[in-house]
Amino acid sequence: MKKLLSDVISTLPSSEYIGKEDPEILSVEMDNREVKPGSLFICVRGFTVDGHTFAPDAVKRGAAALVTEERLDVNVPQVVVKDTRRAMAIIASAFFDYPTASMNLIGITGTNGKTTTSHLIEKVLADAGVNTGLIGTMYTRFDGRVQDVKNTTPESLPLQKTFYNMKEHGVETAVMEVSSHALEMGRVRGIHYDTAVFTNLSQDHLDYHGTMEEYLHAKGLLFSQLGNGYSADRQPLAILNGDDEATRKLLVMTAAPVLTYGIDSDADIKAADVVYDERGASFTVHTPEKALPVQLNMVGKFSVYNALAAIAAVRSTGIALEQVVKSLEEVRGVSGRMEKITDPHHPFTVLVDYAHTPDSLENVLTAIRGFARGKILTVVGCGGDRDRTKRPKMAGIAEKLSDYVYLTSDNPRSEDPVQILSDMEKGLKKDHYAIISDRRKAIEAAVREAGDKDVILVAGKGHETYQIIGDKTYDFDDRAVAKEAVEALMGHE
Repeated sequence: MKKLLSDVISTLPSSEYIGKEDPEILSVEMDNREVKPGSLFICVRGFTVDGHTFAPDAVKRGAAALVTEERLDVNVPQVVVKDTRRAMAIIASAFFDYPTASMNLIGITGTNGKTTTSHLIEKVLADAGVNTGLIGTMYTRFDGRVQDVKNTTPESLPLQKTFYNMKEHGVETAVMEVSSHALEMGRVRGIHYDTAVFTNLSQDHLDYHGTMEEYLHAKGLLFSQLGNGYSADRQPLAILNGDDEATRKLLVMTAAPVLTYGIDSDADIKAADVVYDERGASFTVHTPEKALPVQLNMVGKFSVYNALAAIAAVRSTGIALEQVVKSLEEVRGVSGRMEKITDPHHPFTVLVDYAHTPDSLENVLTAIRGFARGKILTVVGCGGDRDRTKRPKMAGIAEKLSDYVYLTSDNPRSEDPVQILSDMEKGLKKDHYAIISDRRKAIEAAVREAGDKDVILVAGKGHETYQIIGDKTYDFDDRAVAKEAVEALMGHE
């Protein structure tokens, strides 16, 4: 792809152009290490680094022009703007020919359930023959390709590039998780959403947002950005959880038509006669047109909510409800979400889950209590450099719903692991717990102590294959560690 710089920046409302040339732009980059001859390098100020610092290196690597917030001493054209991050979203959209303008796009936001809901929607669409792309916490996936991601929602530049590549590979519908950070930081500016889904709201990311009100405001941006107009050709739709209190405020924030789902409220898409057991959950889904029985192979009330959100999200696609239900019933789970590590012949069960908020941990443990026939042993920690107020809450919930708790490290990052564990310990009232900072040793201890019919929950990291301690990232996978511990124990018996 190649475009003249003047065409790429033509939609910027205000900028200062320094230079006489109008170079041909072959790529747009925000990482100087990715710059090639003909690149347009955008200098973005981050939390720890400033892209302007790397402008000379970008020029050495062949950058044809720069987008900056200040005049720099370089010998290539510069486009000076007030906010390079905001300009980047506009430039990326233009350079990649506005890919979401001709693609059906479903965005999912909320504290918990985004990953599972996105995978359920992807499954339903793929089974119906729709060429589907997925962007989320675990990876980006389309056309049989799987790419690692750094953030739940990428920056606007790589995001637009991904959508462009999806279009080039025939993707008709893309499903993506949209984080509150991404919404607050403007990463999804310029993205045209057809459907926006809200899962739920509970405490998380207060280290960034400060208050629950600000956190909700960030989530609400997805719905306010659906637009204010109505159209018979392409009408955006808001899908809201009717059982969540935050929905009342989201209703005010969006002008889009709304479809609700729920279990306890009078929702448009409603689950009734819900029964939970160790195999999953069964219920009758009621839609405005019909009602059908559903047998999920995923446990817990939260799984029912995720399924209802998926049913609501694909409603406008024309896929028959019978086909939607069939697809949902075939799903056995999502990696790192209540993932069972042990085989049926093992005397106890080990589950690995991504639960890293008070609400998600409570939901998972409540589901386990519904089918556990022995004791519940929970291994849990809290991340460093993140919301400290949730630490005692997480520990308290684990204690309340478990028979024994192992407090351990999650991703300590720059914080002292001992201090994080001390913060968590303040939420405990009993003495049925152990503090083992080394996560591997904590998992191994739980496995050694597990008895017949017991359930071990290893919570917090789920699908993650790393652990961040200080400024280093180490290979670490809860699933692999737990499996090794179980195999070692079984080998000694």
